[in-house]
Amino acid sequence: MSKKLVLAFSGGLDTSFCVKYLIEEKGYDVYTAIANTGGFSDDELIAIEERAYKLGAKKHVTLDVTEEYYQKCIRYMVFGNILRNNTYPISVSSERVFQAIATINYAKEIGAAYIAHGSTGAGNDQIRFDLTFQVLAPEIEIITPTRDLLLSRQYEIDYLKEHGFEAEFTKMEYSINQGLWGTSVGGKETLKSNTNLPSEAYPSQLEATEEKTIELGFVKGELKSIDGQTYKSGADIIRALETMASKYAIGRDTHVGDTIIGIKGRVGFEAAAPIITIKAHQLLEKHTLTKWQNYWKEQLANWYGMFLHEAMYQEPVMRNMEKFIEDTQTNVTGKVIVKLKPYHFELVGIESDHDLMNSDFGEYGETVTAWTADDIKGFTKIMSTSLKVYNAVNKTL
Repeated sequence: MSKKLVLAFSGGLDTSFCVKYLIEEKGYDVYTAIANTGGFSDDELIAIEERAYKLGAKKHVTLDVTEEYYQKCIRYMVFGNILRNNTYPISVSSERVFQAIATINYAKEIGAAYIAHGSTGAGNDQIRFDLTFQVLAPEIEIITPTRDLLLSRQYEIDYLKEHGFEAEFTKMEYSINQGLWGTSVGGKETLKSNTNLPSEAYPSQLEATEEKTIELGFVKGELKSIDGQTYKSGADIIRALETMASKYAIGRDTHVGDTIIGIKGRVGFEAAAPIITIKAHQLLEKHTLTKWQNYWKEQLANWYGMFLHEAMYQEPVMRNMEKFIEDTQTNVTGKVIVKLKPYHFELVGIESDHDLMNSDFGEYGETVTAWTADDIKGFTKIMSTSLKVYNAVNKTL
């Protein structure tokens, strides 16, 4: 029977332990795979590959799915102005589904009978990996040593040393998961409801103090330029905006929400580019979409974000919602002027050929050309009819 196993490998302590344990204790032929959705540098990927081979992996691969993640996920999160609980841009959590898809596809490609991940039993990622694996390859058995064995961090370090692998796994005061669409930060403060992360816990510190005004150019809802400069890919423009805005320590916050497994959770995050992009895009939509386009898109986008967060990406209704959300972006083209300041930003205004304020019907609170005073009197009288009937019958006021 084949003992070929693919491990979703990050190079951290848990997945490093998994490689050794699965080889030494279970006799698997371990193939490691890291699915890069844009959060790893070239140097980091090289170091992760070297570690995999030192641990005994038969083969290691880097699966670059950055462009797929942008095209199939980030675009729609921007189109939908998606902030979970009006706060969190579904940063690293949205990457997990695409990492899981890439890993299970690789496992099928090489004919693996088993697939493994290093998630613990306490968080959302175990669900995201398990659910994706089960949906796309129910015939492949899922192995999860970290979750099943309930081992301490020190036990894993000692086990690796006993099996000839010496590496520095320092106990970090803060757990940081960096991704293309934001960085999550966890620490002792996020485990309680009445404390918050200190400034030094965030990866980016305040460097720029002078205000800076920039212009973000959107075409059909997609961010395409900064100050007139276009970029090769969506990932590149996100990185450029993040580099620029993170110097102002913009995009810090704490998300409080419901986990997939039903408990409440808190996590800090830093996401300068996502927050600025979403808020700038939302302002442009306020000017270019109708009242009902904005209303119904907001309803669907809320569901879309919730399903994405809870690993329901394979549900067909997601494709239906994507079609609607993308269709609303036809006229969402123009420039948004943004002022960057220490720790926050200001949306100054927009310029667009599709700005619905630029009509000849009137200026709000100033002048009108499309109706008369008598028209408004009649309109208001008809509009009040149902309210008059209800209150006359029920006398509630």
